[in-house]
This record gives sequence, C-alpha cells and structure tokens, in this order.
Amino acid sequence: MARGVRKTRHGVRTAARGAGRTRRGALLLAAALAVGGVGATGCGPETSPAPGGPASSTDAPSAPGTPPPSTGAPSTPGGTPSAPGTPDPSTSPPGTRSPSREPQAQEVLVEVVVNGGLAGVRNQLVVHHDGSWTSRSGTKPPRTGRMTPAETAELRAALEDPAYARVPSRPTGDPVTDGFQYLITYRHRLVVAGDGERPPALQRVFAALPDGGPPTRP
Repeated sequence: MARGVRKTRHGVRTAARGAGRTRRGALLLAAALAVGGVGATGCGPETSPAPGGPASSTDAPSAPGTPPPSTGAPSTPGGTPSAPGTPDPSTSPPGTRSPSREPQAQEVLVEVVVNGGLAGVRNQLVVHHDGSWTSRSGTKPPRTGRMTPAETAELRAALEDPAYARVPSRPTGDPVTDGFQYLITYRHRLVVAGDGERPPALQRVFAALPDGGPPTRP
C-alpha cells in the first residue's frame, strides 16, 4: 500500500512538471509571436512599400485647368529663364535699337600707318575723339597737337560718310614703284590703299587729317 502511494505521488509530481513546461512553452511562443508582429519602429505592424517606390508629393496629378507652379523668373523664347529686370527682346517695338555708347575723349578715332617710299618709312598717326593727335616717324620724338572742334567734326564726318564705307579694303590697282602704302583703321575696319588709287572718299579723309595729312616724312 505504501509503495502504491509513493507511485501515485511520483506521477502527480511528474504531471505537475509537464504542465509547468507546457505553460512555459506557451508563454515563450506568445512572446515570439508578439515580437515577430511588431515593425522595426515598434509602432505597429510593418507594411511593405507599394511597387515603384514611395509616392512623392510632386508626382500627384494636378487638377484640370490648374497652371503649373511658377518658378518666379520669366522665360525667354528659347525656354531659358531670364534674370529679373532684363527686358524681353520679343516685346521690344520693331525697328528699335539700343542706344550706342558715347565714345570717351581719349579713345582712338582713327589710326593711319604709312609704309614704303624711297626712304622705307614706317610712320604712324593716331587721332583721338577729343581732337588730340600723336604722330611718330621712325626713331624721332613723337609730335603731338590738338585739332579744333570744327576740324575734328570734319574728320569725323569724312569717316562716317557712306562713300568711305564703300572704299575697297585692299588695293585694286597696280602698285606704284617706291610708292607708299596706307593702312587706315576706323571702327575696327582696316582699309589698305596705295599711291595709285585715291577714291574721292578716301582723299576726303586724308585732307581732314591733322599735321598735313598722312605721315609720309622720314
């Protein structure tokens, strides 16, 4: 009888141990499920992003008739934004031109270089917009002077004459033996002429030059 009681108590203890292990396993399983269901942020279940990446606020279609957002800068006809305050050339009245810059007094009005002759000279005459001029002949000290306002105006008129703009830029006639070659530069245009060709428009410019005309003296 005592042996049977001991067997019964042993069975009860074994059953109690089994029940304890079952409850512990259930608690561990519940904890694992709870951990697996929480996202990386710990704020709820993790959701997968939609295919194609997250939606951007700029990808949302605008309502019909809604103008696109302005960048704050007007565009030129080519599509390039223009700087604020820059006038739109497309709105300028036809036939209008921007006012030209007034030349400074010491800027060069015309330059005349003379080469050749019997002595083989290479002289230079420079006239400025204010009428002042400088003439150089070889190694001699330069000569300087100033034209009167009327003389300066006459020289400017001769250079601005449309007939002078039609003077050939290069010699067209036969060269003269031991003759001079003249190089006249006005507004970045170079005219090369010789003694055998003196169109009236070019002769007018030569006559208006200071110090007796082109510097041909040795």
